[in-house]
Amino acid sequence: MANAPRSGESAVDDFAAGLFRALGYARRNRVVHTRKTDVCIIDRDQNDILLLVQEDKRYEEGDGADPEAQLIAEAIAAFDTNNKQRVRADLDSLDEKIMPGITMMGTAPTFYKIPVTNDLQQHVAQGTYPPNPTCVMFCQPPVPRPARRYSEGMKPLDNRCQILSCYEAFKTIIGI
Repeated sequence: MANAPRSGESAVDDFAAGLFRALGYARRNRVVHTRKTDVCIIDRDQNDILLLVQEDKRYEEGDGADPEAQLIAEAIAAFDTNNKQRVRADLDSLDEKIMPGITMMGTAPTFYKIPVTNDLQQHVAQGTYPPNPTCVMFCQPPVPRPARRYSEGMKPLDNRCQILSCYEAFKTIIGI
């Protein structure tokens, strides 16, 4: 259902949450949440948001929102939330952090490393432009038929192998 257009946001969110559990992203102190963002993984020991997932809803009628912009905004908000949690726990706040994120169109992911700094967060909060650019890195799994990446998703076995290997590699970015 997650790969079918207009199957509903919850189908993609449920797919992502189940996939994270099956691949070991969520276990022990790491839990999957589907309320704060589309999907996120939280470290319950530190109460930190470790990973964000944003569904690409551009194929839905009337919704032209850019999932990458939404993901970056969520990463900045997560960075701020994590720092506030650290202050409450009497820990040093972070000056910068790479926030990992994934956008999903159906079952086809794009992986992101989003560098967030205190300076960037403060400029966004104030509605001003930061003096330094922020360079976001992304990776689309190297599927055999790139032109059909979104329509096929993880359905074909050869796509699934490539995509799952990217999920496994992405664990190191998250710190799993």
